[in-house]
Amino acid sequence: MIVIMFRVLIVAAIILLTYSIIQYFRNPQRLLENAKQTKGFYYLDEQGNSKKNIRFVYKGCQFEGEKYVGTTESSFEIVDIYVTVVNPLELQGLTREDLYFLEQELLIHYPHATINWKHPINKLLLTN
Repeated sequence: MIVIMFRVLIVAAIILLTYSIIQYFRNPQRLLENAKQTKGFYYLDEQGNSKKNIRFVYKGCQFEGEKYVGTTESSFEIVDIYVTVVNPLELQGLTREDLYFLEQELLIHYPHATINWKHPINKLLLTN
């Protein structure tokens, strides 16, 4: 009887360990930090939740966007996104084309939105 209970506990421990490992590798915060270290692109957003900010990393620079709901011709949609950089020193090396790429990525997810870049990014952009 004790042997059977011990085996059940070992199986439960293996299942719990496997679940923990899977959750670790699927953690969005870890994926965001990993993209920042590898200077890649990662986009983190809950499109169904307008209260959660957009977070994304591009070329080692982390950005955060605040979403605001407004009206379009037929429905309520995200109409304004205000994007700031978490650490302005990370902007070094980013070009205007990189910012236009980020705008296009945001417009893919929110086609009715107007992207507003906050200081110091707005000093680099010439178009609204």
